[in-house]
Amino acid sequence: MGKILVMNGPNLNLLGTREPEIYGSLTLADIHERLRCRANEAGLEIEFMQSNHEGVLVDAIQRARRTVDYIILNAAALTHYSIALRDAIAAVDVPVIEVHLSNIHKREEFRHKSVIAPVVVGQIAGFGAESYLAALEIIIWRMGDMR
Repeated sequence: MGKILVMNGPNLNLLGTREPEIYGSLTLADIHERLRCRANEAGLEIEFMQSNHEGVLVDAIQRARRTVDYIILNAAALTHYSIALRDAIAAVDVPVIEVHLSNIHKREEFRHKSVIAPVVVGQIAGFGAESYLAALEIIIWRMGDMR
């Protein structure tokens, strides 16, 4: 059984009430429940975490190197400036898929650059909660190729 860690960065705990015109009306718990259902169908174990603190996310990435097969990461604002997250991802041998609810390339200029993009497997942005589900489907497909 494969194991996936879904990590969420700053302010994502406010989903459902934070700028719903941009981020949608689903809560983070709603998104996690959808992911949990699909992972269970696929026979995968899935864990979730959210933190508003960069160091907590870095620690989680470092711990994941021996315990998970994939990470789905929405680093939120840290995407655009956290060299610490970028370096943690580069330092571990765990494939990471970067996700965003909104299309960061259609938003404010400062959101266009992802400092973590060069060290992740790929990026999915702009599909709301479906961005997470798309990342999970890619993992299911890739893990199926490994079985």
